[in-house]
Amino acid sequence: MQITSKFEFTNIKCSSLDTHFTAFEYCYIKSINRTYKYVSIKANLFETPVTKVNFAMYKRVNGYLPFLYNITVDSCRFLKNTTSQPIAKFFYELIKSNSNINHSCPYNHDVMIEKLSAGSINHQILNVLPVPEGRYLIQTHWYAYDILRASIGFYGTIS
Repeated sequence: MQITSKFEFTNIKCSSLDTHFTAFEYCYIKSINRTYKYVSIKANLFETPVTKVNFAMYKRVNGYLPFLYNITVDSCRFLKNTTSQPIAKFFYELIKSNSNINHSCPYNHDVMIEKLSAGSINHQILNVLPVPEGRYLIQTHWYAYDILRASIGFYGTIS
């Protein structure tokens, strides 16, 4: 007998806090059938570069409370050497194969995550870092010149 868990997207929220810096062309979850959903995001960058990224993980217990990680990394330095920050690398590995965030700086183009499925996240969240059942939020904050420019929240459940 083997016990398995499953991650499923429940919501996504993208917000541009500086419309002169970035705007989201699209940000949605698409449900193909009962078991297959994916996330797609396209952020139009009007100014570059994004200098810092913050990753935080929250678990819902009478509201979303901090869970495990809340780190901020210098994005360009991290992309030059992804092994320098193991926790940031964990979050980066979640989206790397489905995005155009797979090269070092400078970023002088739009940032996209295309068809990121829960199945691709299952391995990372449930096998690499076993996480207990519950409702979770992975919140990302994107900074340029130490000013918060955009925020993306990935909501999901592990059952």
